[in-house]
Amino acid sequence: MTMSAKQRFLTALERKKPDRLPVANHFVMPSFLKNHMDGISVNEFFDVTGVDPILWTISHKGDGTKGEYFDPLQKEVGFLESRRISSDNWRIIPEEIPGQNYPTTKYNFVTPEKTLTMILQSNEHTSWVVEHLVKEKSDIDIIAKYATKPVCDVQDINAQAAEFAERGLVRGWICCFDIFGQPGTWQDACCLHGVENMIMAAYDDPEWIHAFLQILFERKAHYIRSLEGANYDIHELGGGDASSTVINPMIFDNFVAPYDSRLISLLHEMGQRVSYHTCGGMMPFLERIADMGPDAMETFTPPAMGGDADLAEAKRRIGDRVCMIGGFDQFHYLTGCTSQETREAVRECFRTAGEGGGYILCTSDNYFDADPQLIAAFADEAKKCVY
Repeated sequence: MTMSAKQRFLTALERKKPDRLPVANHFVMPSFLKNHMDGISVNEFFDVTGVDPILWTISHKGDGTKGEYFDPLQKEVGFLESRRISSDNWRIIPEEIPGQNYPTTKYNFVTPEKTLTMILQSNEHTSWVVEHLVKEKSDIDIIAKYATKPVCDVQDINAQAAEFAERGLVRGWICCFDIFGQPGTWQDACCLHGVENMIMAAYDDPEWIHAFLQILFERKAHYIRSLEGANYDIHELGGGDASSTVINPMIFDNFVAPYDSRLISLLHEMGQRVSYHTCGGMMPFLERIADMGPDAMETFTPPAMGGDADLAEAKRRIGDRVCMIGGFDQFHYLTGCTSQETREAVRECFRTAGEGGGYILCTSDNYFDADPQLIAAFADEAKKCVY
């Protein structure tokens, strides 16, 4: 019997066999739609290409009893953002910096004691940090004392989920730090302090690292506790700064797993599923990630894209414990090749990871350039991979 896209995804997430292989993108990037798809919407992208739809959404609100309100200086809600939450003790004031090679913005985090600053640059595809927020160790005390803690607007999420209905999967992510962050605790800290600084401090001052991570953990846990009753299908946790191509097992065991495993447990208490995202190297950490208890793992980036994933070995080692999401090399098989080569790459993923179900074919993270005809071939061949 033919399943809806939502049923297909959920069956795979339960490590069972759907009617056929689910096929997904990670995100559909706005610059890709603009440059390669004539500016169509995300929903139109799914209709045109045949990829199984995913609604990525997050909706924050503040606690009015604590004097929290929506940031009045946030001009627009950007890609994968929510409305920021401010208070009189935590205000974010942007300041454009002219004369740079890229659009550059300095963000002033104004508190009663100190103003913290972060500088970001951007192009049409993405943004990156050129000045980290946490510069002195005492800065984390300012965050702990004054940073707002957003909660989920469950009513808004459920309205979006009801409208999306059986069309596809409803995905969210655990709240990141304001302006620039990642869902995982260690990963969020790396965005605020710099991954190289975090790695050195893990050896030189582990007590401070734990204090920093606990502050961010509590902010994320506060958000997760607000998710009860929210009709999400799955949330994303993690991020690339906890991949095995960035950190070693000691750092993972001491500074990643102790915090994110507790967040995963709390998500399950709230009736929510979670996928742990590790773009980059995963193979040395497969069992470590699975031991944290996520429902799914991603992105299984292949070596040709700078990762290390061996789908067959990963399936053998952890395929009976989690749903596997990803593994497709979009750099080489969604551009610059024939549709037959794309189809063969899809079949190879299905042969190596699809046995017994519990696998969602997905691009290994985001892409900015791809041939729409090859995306259609990618989706069409997945539909022929029938259990």
